Amino acid sequence: MYVSHLQLADFRSYESALLRLDPGVSVFVGSNGQGKTNLVEAIGYVATLGSHRVSSDTPLVRQGAPRAIVSAKVVRDGRDMMVDLEINPGRANRARVNRGAAGRPRDVLGILRTVLFAPEDLALVKGDPGERRRFLDDLLVARAPRMAGVRSDYERVLKQRNALLKSASARLRQRGTPDLSTLEVWDSHLAETGAELLAARLGLVEELRPLIAHSYAGLTDSGGPAVPTYRSSAVPEGRELAHDRPQLVGILRAAMAEARDRELQRGISLVGPHRDELHLQLGELPAKGYASQGESWSYALSFKLAAFELLRAEGDDPVLILDDVFAELDAERRRRLAERVRDAEQVLVTAAVGEDIPKELDGARFGVRRGVVESE
Repeated sequence: MYVSHLQLADFRSYESALLRLDPGVSVFVGSNGQGKTNLVEAIGYVATLGSHRVSSDTPLVRQGAPRAIVSAKVVRDGRDMMVDLEINPGRANRARVNRGAAGRPRDVLGILRTVLFAPEDLALVKGDPGERRRFLDDLLVARAPRMAGVRSDYERVLKQRNALLKSASARLRQRGTPDLSTLEVWDSHLAETGAELLAARLGLVEELRPLIAHSYAGLTDSGGPAVPTYRSSAVPEGRELAHDRPQLVGILRAAMAEARDRELQRGISLVGPHRDELHLQLGELPAKGYASQGESWSYALSFKLAAFELLRAEGDDPVLILDDVFAELDAERRRRLAERVRDAEQVLVTAAVGEDIPKELDGARFGVRRGVVESE
């Protein structure tokens, strides 16, 4: 799998851009602020319908423009597929596949798969639990696009349940008696949708664990082993959960019943996948707060390399994107990372300084200056 063409209109700093790419390594070199990351961000957006840099679509549209267009031709199993995305801040985005009728953006998920690593991904180790939950859920969607609907359903139910809890909490503070019958209905909905998401996460972590440990050991000789463990808000720490969905529904319902008084006091849902954590162990200590900067980088990289290997095992290499990564690594980690990824079908690399790119990643080079991309 690779991207052969990328066309942009009013995306970020680009009024227009047309780029032809080949399999193998492509390196985009340019000083900060010249637009190189915008290119790989656009490719990542086609795969995930999101940006690794911002949480909303508004910054993706060039200032003064009403919308942005991102078009990519994806080659997979010898067949071309054209994806066109129209980004409309404040309104519904639109998507086309092979120039067909406009449909939901979600319909393009699965056509292109990417694994992107950027400096922001250090938050996988040093950031809050939400960063690690997002990594798991994004990878679930990359493997099975229908999980986007599961995640959306869970978030919708959670929002409704939180609204009811907030209303009930206010009623209690006014010394009234809240009606909890509706809340019990949403308990059931949250348990059903939450169990499906939880079962998928548990299975994914089980698959990722040996891949993360192997990737970490290959990147550095310090620390280790690297062991991620899923911790559910529905059970005491240390208790393992089966991946059986009906059983998880019962566990979530029981946990919500046990937490009812606390939830009513605080007006928020305290049980469910939105409160879970992926705990990262490095040797005998938790990685967060104890891992060195180099160890943290290696751990975060291991997450992405594990995701790449997991997706590759399903038949197609995802497009691997390394956005301004090598400047953050010492020479030995650069070499080891380059050796691990150089045989991927397509590797897209950005760098402010060309000399930061290891010789193992020789390939096509593009200079990026003031939003102009030129082959070198």
